[in-house]
Amino acid sequence: MCLQGYRRLISVTDDTRAYRLPNWCRLVKTLSWFLSLQNALQKSAIIIMTTRWGLSSSSGTSGHDPGSTFSSLSLAEMAAVAAAAAARGVLLPAARQRLWRFADRLLVGGAAGRLYFGGNRSRSTQAATQVVLNVPETRVTCLENGLRVASEDSGLSTCTVGLWIDAGSRYEDEKNNGTAHFLEHMAFKGTKKRSQLDLELEIENMGAHLNAYTSREQTVYYAKAFSKDLPRAVEILADIIQNSTLGEAEIERERGVILREMQEVETNLQEVVFDYLHATAYQNTALGRTILGPTENIKSINRKDLVDYITTHYKGPRIVLAAAGGVSHDELLELAKFHFGDSLSTQKGEMPALPPCKFTGSEIRVRDDKMPLAHLAIAVEAVGWAHPDTISLMVANTLIGNWDRSLGGGMNLSSKLAQLTCHGNLCHSFQSFNTSYTDTGLWGLYMVCEPATVADMLHVVQKEWMRLCTSVTENEVARAKNLLKTNMLLQLDGSTPICEDIGRQMLCYNRRIPIPELEARIDAIDAEIIREVCTKYIYDKNPALAAIGPIEQLPSFNQIRGNMHWLCD
Repeated sequence: MCLQGYRRLISVTDDTRAYRLPNWCRLVKTLSWFLSLQNALQKSAIIIMTTRWGLSSSSGTSGHDPGSTFSSLSLAEMAAVAAAAAARGVLLPAARQRLWRFADRLLVGGAAGRLYFGGNRSRSTQAATQVVLNVPETRVTCLENGLRVASEDSGLSTCTVGLWIDAGSRYEDEKNNGTAHFLEHMAFKGTKKRSQLDLELEIENMGAHLNAYTSREQTVYYAKAFSKDLPRAVEILADIIQNSTLGEAEIERERGVILREMQEVETNLQEVVFDYLHATAYQNTALGRTILGPTENIKSINRKDLVDYITTHYKGPRIVLAAAGGVSHDELLELAKFHFGDSLSTQKGEMPALPPCKFTGSEIRVRDDKMPLAHLAIAVEAVGWAHPDTISLMVANTLIGNWDRSLGGGMNLSSKLAQLTCHGNLCHSFQSFNTSYTDTGLWGLYMVCEPATVADMLHVVQKEWMRLCTSVTENEVARAKNLLKTNMLLQLDGSTPICEDIGRQMLCYNRRIPIPELEARIDAIDAEIIREVCTKYIYDKNPALAAIGPIEQLPSFNQIRGNMHWLCD
């Protein structure tokens, strides 16, 4: 290594900062000794040559010929040059090895890190790895009644705590469809200890935020507050799910609220298309029903329906108390035992079984030529959360990507489908999705198109799907893996998304997958795996299609089905 390379600034990775100062000084002295040795050995040969060149110049010789000068050296001088070269060849490598061994011994923990002389190519990678490994631990404890307590303490001044319940619209039947969502609304309408006004005032005086939402498989109640108010937040959550009054007057008033909410949802065409997609993909099953339920059910749900739903589904083994931010797990565990330890254990009865849901390749078309744009979604059956192919389908979903006209880049976008769409002006926007449930899922694309470009856009989409099955490249997969990891980490920004990630993963996997493990599973995916998995779930499979708007140009279902196994230009 050249002398200039050793004179560069010594770079030390973050994980080697715990060195001892005296040892560091010894390392600097050893490095100085090594540089002096190298400099002396180089000069030993240069001095002789410079002396000879100086004599030649003084005798009137113009210019310099190294060959003639070297040939004019005496035997003693030539021996000195040879000795200096031999010393450099023997002493420098030995001294270099001694320097590196000495540097390694000074590092705390042995192989905890490495010193880098000059280049810093690996610093960013190692620093990122160290940051990932420094993520706070997710601690999990299970109470005697089956309720799981999971938390991550990041030392913040705020926290998010919530109840994740394994109960959603999938556990309803045709008669009580909409009960889970109705119950979510009733949770904030007063308890045996607090009226609705008292509850709202207490939350606002704390500077907290209380919210809830219902999905097809989960119901969630959560609060955001200061860390010092964690006991009050947990007590309020326990009160609203165990002691809600469910008054008749409040139920009647909430019917109108939910009916108005249904009208608002109907104006969101993306929500409408996805409800239609579930209805046709999971015909006559629980996943095919909407979360809000039909209008006739909303008008007929009574207090008994709500109480029966709570008694049947709100049980300890189906509930996770999750928290993130400035949260002490031991404190949270004591709060859980106090507020949930006895009450949930009194609810007897067997756990309801997960209703089976079968995928059916089919379509729903709602033609309305008065609408300016066509909205459609096409999907194939995917897999559940815990299936081994889930990660591969997530990477494939990232490969397709999303695009709309507000995005820059044009032909320079990484997504091949985005390039084709932008070049041909085929749609206003598209968005790939990978929706997973316990034992099934939907993998596909949602798009918004002009009436005249619907057929061309769908043709390009299916062509791109077939390319994933046959000829996706390693560079594309590597780029998609990096983007997937980036998006997953960016989503964990703040205590609320972290708390949601903990609760959801506890219900899906019964543990929270560590980030390094998740990254390792993503890194294990290559182009061959993507081709195999896409062939398994996309190639020659029956799709589900939902479309509304001016869809006269949309090809027939038989033609769409035929394009799922081979597509020519």
